[in-house]
Amino acid sequence: MNYELFIAKRIIAAKQYKSSISSPIIKIAIIAIAIGMVIMMIAISTGIGLQQKIREKLSGFNGHIQITNFDNNNSEITLIPVSKNQDFYPEFINVSDIKNVQVFATKAGIIRTETDFEGVIFKGVSSDYDWTFFKEYLVEGKLPNYRNEVSFEVLISSEISNRLNIKLGEEFNILFVKDDPFKAPWLRVLKAIGIYNSGFQDFDENYVIADIKHIQKMNKWEEDEVGGFEVFINDFDAINKKSKEVYEQTASTLNSQSIIEKHPDIFEWIGLFDTNIYIIIAIMILVAGINMITALLVLILERTQMVGILKALGSNNTSIRKVFLYNASYLILRGLFWGNLIGLTILLLQKYLGLVTLNPETYYVNTVPIYLDFGYIILLNIGTLLLCLLMLIIPSIVVSKISPAKSIKFE
Repeated sequence: MNYELFIAKRIIAAKQYKSSISSPIIKIAIIAIAIGMVIMMIAISTGIGLQQKIREKLSGFNGHIQITNFDNNNSEITLIPVSKNQDFYPEFINVSDIKNVQVFATKAGIIRTETDFEGVIFKGVSSDYDWTFFKEYLVEGKLPNYRNEVSFEVLISSEISNRLNIKLGEEFNILFVKDDPFKAPWLRVLKAIGIYNSGFQDFDENYVIADIKHIQKMNKWEEDEVGGFEVFINDFDAINKKSKEVYEQTASTLNSQSIIEKHPDIFEWIGLFDTNIYIIIAIMILVAGINMITALLVLILERTQMVGILKALGSNNTSIRKVFLYNASYLILRGLFWGNLIGLTILLLQKYLGLVTLNPETYYVNTVPIYLDFGYIILLNIGTLLLCLLMLIIPSIVVSKISPAKSIKFE
């Protein structure tokens, strides 16, 4: 029989325990643990969720890795064509965990309406394009289907639709400047069959998704020439490794860049989220630990006579310390239970109802994204319990300082 656990249970179940001097201090300690757990869960869920959403949107417009001609000089506009006859297209055989390889080309254009005009990036895609990203953010209409014949159907953002008053199903003019400034620009009459809203303002206000054949014709490219390739991988955490492997497997005239290399400022910013999460977790566990130390010391002080009697009966200091550590574990577990219950409720409400909104110009998302993984929740609970108990080992040494003769007479 584990008599230390038996005594701890009797202390917890005792009526005097619930109405003792230590009762309000214990309640404060439990509340502190619960609040700390809620804050830690929110910090991790929103931090990782925001990172994933921003990465997802960046890769949705650019792919995880882009392969283009070196002569493009990192321009958003593809200037020098690349032949589709590559060893890695349509499938990357020499690099594992590649999800999809698709062609693209971009060209600067100007949308002109009766009352307004605006510069855009005309992105051409082909039949191999993966529309999964735009399916999620499609708010009106349908997605284009680019096959053999040239299609004049395009996908525009709600940002462009609202600013230029282009409604779903309407046709609009887009102009493309020729290399010779004395020649009239190319004119294309396109039809908006779908409207998307990714919440990523930098891209939404610029990108029009269309058939790549328009760019091939205007640039006088051959049918097998494109602006570049977008490579999607299965595991984003391996992007640096895969980017290096892709670079090694491409021709010397081609350049490959990961989206981390293309947008270093954004990834440096979202990388700070990890630091914030670590700081919040450390502060919350420290606060919870300090509250538990206070509660434990008060419990020991309140049970001084009991400690003296147990010592007189032959219990050693280690056994008595275990009694109070079992007691503290019960309080920590109570705090964790309520913290998990409240935290999960808040996170689920935000995940499915989107109650808290954000400014997309600053955070690139409309609502606070939530990442829920029971793996990290379990680790967070176990880590909090163990760290709090480790912090309680030192103050529990005060038990060894209590003298049986004096403590039995202690009032």
